Amino acid sequence: MRFTVAALYHFTKIKDPVAKRYPLLSLCRSQGVRGTVLLATEGINGTIAGTPEGIASVIDHLEGWPEVDNLEVKYSFSNENSFKRLKVKIKNEIVTIRKPEINTPLDVGKYVQPAEWNDLITREDVLLVDTRNNFEFKIGRFSNAIEPGTDSFHEFPDWADKLASRPDKPSAVAMYCTGGIRCEKATAYMKQVGFDEVYHLKGGILKYLEDVPEDESLWEGECFVFDGRVSLKHGLKEGNYELCYGCQFPISPSDRSSPFFEQGVSCPRCHDSLPDADRARYRERQRQIVMALSRDEHHIGDDANSAIHARKTKH
Repeated sequence: MRFTVAALYHFTKIKDPVAKRYPLLSLCRSQGVRGTVLLATEGINGTIAGTPEGIASVIDHLEGWPEVDNLEVKYSFSNENSFKRLKVKIKNEIVTIRKPEINTPLDVGKYVQPAEWNDLITREDVLLVDTRNNFEFKIGRFSNAIEPGTDSFHEFPDWADKLASRPDKPSAVAMYCTGGIRCEKATAYMKQVGFDEVYHLKGGILKYLEDVPEDESLWEGECFVFDGRVSLKHGLKEGNYELCYGCQFPISPSDRSSPFFEQGVSCPRCHDSLPDADRARYRERQRQIVMALSRDEHHIGDDANSAIHARKTKH
C-alpha cells in the first residue's frame, strides 16, 4: 500500500486554535491519518501521513478555514505509514524562535523558486546559510553553505545577532531549511536586525529535491525528515539513514556496521555515554519489538494498540 506524506505550514492569524483542535483531531482519526500538527495563534505547522484520500480530506478541511488562504503543502510518498501515532497540539509558536516581536507573515525575505536557486547561491556576494540544526547539516547540505551550529532553532537569533554586528557582514543572505518554515521565520529576524537583501528557498530542500534534476543539483548528501523515513534523496526517494534509539540521531550504513552499533540500543555516537539503566531498558524494548515482529504485529503506536485489543478480545 502506498501512503501520502504531506508536510504543511502557513503563517496566519488564528484567533482560537483551541477551538479548531478537536474537529481536526477527529477528522484525522476518522481518516486514519497520523503524524503531528501544531496549532498556534501565528498559524499551523505539521507533517501527516495516510491514504491519498485521507490526506486530501484533511487538506480540504484546513483550506476551508477562513484564516487559511495560502497553505504551503509538499507531498511525498512512502510504502508504509511513516508515523506510529497522531498528535494535534496547541503551541505558543508553530516553530520556536522565542522572538514575539517578529512579524513573520508580513515582513519576510524574498522567495526564490528551486529553478532559480542555483543562480542565486553561486553569486559571490551571497552568504548561504543553513537554518536547520547541526545534525541535519551533517548528513546533507548545499555546496558552500555555512552552519550556524545550533542544536535548536531558538538558538538562531544569537548567531544572527553576531553576524549582524560584524563590520564585514554580507550584503546578501540566502537561507534554506527542510520545508521552508524555519527559513521563513529566520528571514524575518534577519531583516529585523538590519539585513536588507534576504532570500529564502521556496518550498525548502524538499521542493528543490523534487524539482531540480540530480545532474543539475548543488545539493550534497541526504535531507533529514522528521518522520519514520529519516532521510530523503533526490526525487524524494527514501534515503539510507536510520534513527538511533539511544540518542535519536541519524545513523548511516557505516555507523550500522560499527562494533559500537546495537540495533534499537546505541550507535557509535552514544555507545560510551549511554547509562547502563537506559541500555538495559532499550534492550528489553528491542526484545519486545522482535517478539511483535514474529507475530506480524507492531510494537508501538495505534497499530500496536489495535493488535493488543484484538488478542484480548480473542481470549
